[in-house]
Parts: sequence; structure tokens; C-alpha cells
Amino acid sequence: MRLEAVPVTLSRCAKTFRGQRVLEPVDLSIEPGETLVLLGPSGCGKTTTLRLIAGLEKPDAGGHVRFGADDVTALPIERRQVGMVFQNYALFPNLTVRGNVGYGLRIQKVEASAARRRVDELLAMTELTAHADKPITELSGGQRQRVALARALAPRPRVLLLDEPLTALDARLRETLRAEMNALLRELRVTSIYVTHDQSEAMALADRIVVMSAGRIEQCGTPREIYYQPATRAVAQFIGTLNRVAGECRDDAFIASGGAINVKGLVAQLRVQDGARSEVFFRPEDAELVNPESAQLRGAVESAMFLGERTRLRIKDAAADALTVDVPGRVELAQGTIVGISVRDEGWVALH
Repeated sequence: MRLEAVPVTLSRCAKTFRGQRVLEPVDLSIEPGETLVLLGPSGCGKTTTLRLIAGLEKPDAGGHVRFGADDVTALPIERRQVGMVFQNYALFPNLTVRGNVGYGLRIQKVEASAARRRVDELLAMTELTAHADKPITELSGGQRQRVALARALAPRPRVLLLDEPLTALDARLRETLRAEMNALLRELRVTSIYVTHDQSEAMALADRIVVMSAGRIEQCGTPREIYYQPATRAVAQFIGTLNRVAGECRDDAFIASGGAINVKGLVAQLRVQDGARSEVFFRPEDAELVNPESAQLRGAVESAMFLGERTRLRIKDAAADALTVDVPGRVELAQGTIVGISVRDEGWVALH
């Protein structure tokens, strides 16, 4: 069941509520068949952006939303041909699974046999065939989420919008459904915009991620670009765990309290004068423990947290802030143990 894939374009889309600007002008192009994830903390503007695409809100004067060549800015949600999946599912408790999935087709007055074929196809794709005639009240949270997704897809939407659909589920079920949803979206290739504050969800589902903060787009890129090449400090600190090392630049080396970092090009990236104070960053998985005598940074183990496949160490005295380093789970180090830290060259990040 392939759906029509259309590009979505937002041009100068801002939003003001009661005199307060909650979304700065957004320019964004979403490719046909792409899964774009809007990621950020509460209040960053991601849900407002989704509602502008849906037609639940209108942008401030001068803003435009286009589906392909069609300007849909003035169209209400029921005329935009969008499918929506909400956090609370918004299912009809008086209808069976089949009735919920086929509801949109009934509204469209699709011929009964064609509607049944489409519903059967979606029930099979979402592994709900055995539950087709059950009332919604007899389903688990994960099954209800599948029903909501199938219902949104049934009318063949031009754009699929998902507003934190997995938030209400427990961690293990969320991971399972995330994988299933990813496979389904890849198969259907429907243009999808997905809102979440969960970094793992964004990384797993997105073709591209838009990181938002305070009503602005901080960066738009692939999951790897966002993680390994953050454009701003806000992006770097929101995505994953980031270590900060403060120091000063001297003769092409970065000198910190716990040692010297000699990485070709790092000081040049900072664009500061010799002797100037600055900061560099790295992620826990880009570091390893080495002999303190030959290490870039030296410090002492402050704490160790066993997490199964890895142990997460906090190391003091290597930098102004305690550093976080991940080592294999079988590594055991006592508090106070002196260790050396070496970070792979490509793991150092210079931000402005």
C-alpha cells in the first residue's frame, strides 16, 4: 500500500499567541516520502510547528504552508488530507478495532468493499487482524497505538503527522513499537513529520532531525550530522551527553587543568588568539582510559555506575567540570584511582 508522497514547505511561518511570539519565522522544506523529526524540550515550538502543518493553527501574516504546489495555508485540517496520531490515541471507545480503522473511509464515503480491503490490509500491516472485532477497551496500550496509526493511514493521507505517539508507553514497549513504526514508514514512504522530546526516538526514526529551542530551529540534519557535527552549543548539549573542557590556547595546543590536548586543527577551529580562554567538548564514548603518564588528560575516579554492558565513570580534576567516560562493563575501578583519558582526534568538538 504505497501512499502519495508530497513535499511540504514552510515559508516564514511564525506564530504569536496573545501578543507573545512562541515561534520565530520558520523556513523548512520536507522531501516527499521523508520522515522528519521535530526534536526539542517542552516549549521549544515543535508542537506549534506541527499544528501549523496540520491546519490546527494558522501562521502569522506572511507565513505560508505548501503541500507540493498547493498552498494550504488557509485550508482547515479536514481539507488538507493529513493523518494524525496523538499521544492519547483519540480512539472511539464505542467502535471496534475495524470500526476505528475504517472511520475515515466511512466519512469519505468510500465504497464498502474497497474500504474493507483497505482496512484488512492495514490490520495485517499493523498485526491487528486477530483483534479486528474487539472493542478498543480490550486492547493493550501498544495495540491501541497501532490502531491509531492504522486509522491515520487508512484515508491515504498526503502527509502523516505524529505528536509524541509513544510517550504513554513503558520503555520496553516503546522501543519495540519504535522499530515497528520505523519499518512501516520506510515501507509506505509517506511524508511524515514526527514530534518528540526523546533523543533515541528521533535518532531511530528520522531521515533528518530538526532541533528546536526557544521557538527557533537550531539545526537541521541527518541523525549522524546532528550528533557528531552539532552546529551550536544548544544542539550539542541537548543531544546525548557532552563533556566540557575549559582551558587556553598556547602554541597550537589546548591546555586544560588536567593536561594538554595536541590535536591538529583543533585550536584553529576555535578561532581565538594565542593565550585566550576557550572550551572544547567530547562525548563519553569517544574517550578511553590510558596510562596517565601519556594521556591527554589525567584525573581521579569520583564515581562508577555499572550499567550492564558499560560502566559510566565520573572523573574529577581532569577538567574544571567532572568528566563522564564510558568503559566496558567488566572494568572495575575504585574511587580515587588515578586514570588517564585519551580522546580520539575526531571526537573533539569546537563550538562557538
